[in-house]
Amino acid sequence: MQVGGKWHYICLLIDLFNREIIGYSAGPNKTAELVQQAFHKITRPLNKITLFHTDRGNEFKNKIIDEILITFNIKRSLSAKGCPYDNAVAETTYKTFKTEFIKGKKFENLTQLKCELFDFVNWYNNLIIHGSLNYLTPVEFRKWQST
Repeated sequence: MQVGGKWHYICLLIDLFNREIIGYSAGPNKTAELVQQAFHKITRPLNKITLFHTDRGNEFKNKIIDEILITFNIKRSLSAKGCPYDNAVAETTYKTFKTEFIKGKKFENLTQLKCELFDFVNWYNNLIIHGSLNYLTPVEFRKWQST
């Protein structure tokens, strides 16, 4: 996406249990630091996360991410080459992100993008119902399952 005429990237970390976006970040480079920033947004205990599944991008397979995974005893899972079904939930989330958030928007600066990304994540987690979650929002489903 374009921010002030320059390309920027988004990282979304999604809980497969309830499709909730639990971590997110935005920045000018597609790097491990962008992923690390998304991990810093996670508000639940990282040692409760058991598996980190990604595609095979270099931003996910490097020393910075390895240290996070080792520190919190999180296992790594990489998508199989040429198998789009491995990332189906992430791909669906990104499709919603592209059609509901990015489409037609222009961002003046990174601060504006980050503020609007915060609003999108709140909207997605608390207002969008999912058929796969008994027509509940991700947050409602998580709370319903914990009772």
